[in-house]
Amino acid sequence: MRRLIDAFIRPPVRPSEFIADAIRVLAVVSVFVAGVGWGPAQAGLFMLALLGTLVPRALAVRPFLDILTGVVVLIAAWSNIFHLYTELIGWDKVVHIVLTAVIASLIVIGAQQTGLLPSSRRHRAGLILATLAAGLAAGSLWEMLEWGGHNFIDDGIFVGYDDTIGDLTADGVGALAAGFALPFLGAR
Repeated sequence: MRRLIDAFIRPPVRPSEFIADAIRVLAVVSVFVAGVGWGPAQAGLFMLALLGTLVPRALAVRPFLDILTGVVVLIAAWSNIFHLYTELIGWDKVVHIVLTAVIASLIVIGAQQTGLLPSSRRHRAGLILATLAAGLAAGSLWEMLEWGGHNFIDDGIFVGYDDTIGDLTADGVGALAAGFALPFLGAR
């Protein structure tokens, strides 16, 4: 717990850390802008994005992964606001690939830091499979949330069998790529 507290009270030192923290501030501002401009459901989506920008700081990951995570989650959230998922063919799959890659990486890095998974290179194949499993699990959870949102909040949320299977396939591709990139994305 002390390590987690230290991660948030430690001031940024490097330029990349300032950039990552600026992205977190942008995420906070986005929650309010989305709430005022588009309503509470969109504010809720941006609160989830804000959480996504905080996790890399808590895990003390490399600045590259911290910045990438922040940028990707904000692009994903703003893409929803501007209907890019339905307006740009294939955009949904691109976002699923990249967003799941960073999420799966963070899940595995967190599991390594807590001792649930080994961090040595001797377990490379197992870590790749663990990253794939983490990405598919996160993607499945998202698809269930999407279905719930469609059925209980807003029937304008697009769901369908082909979309769900395509999204999960994209999630698998992103998670698998993240598994191979994990040695370069891990903790400092």
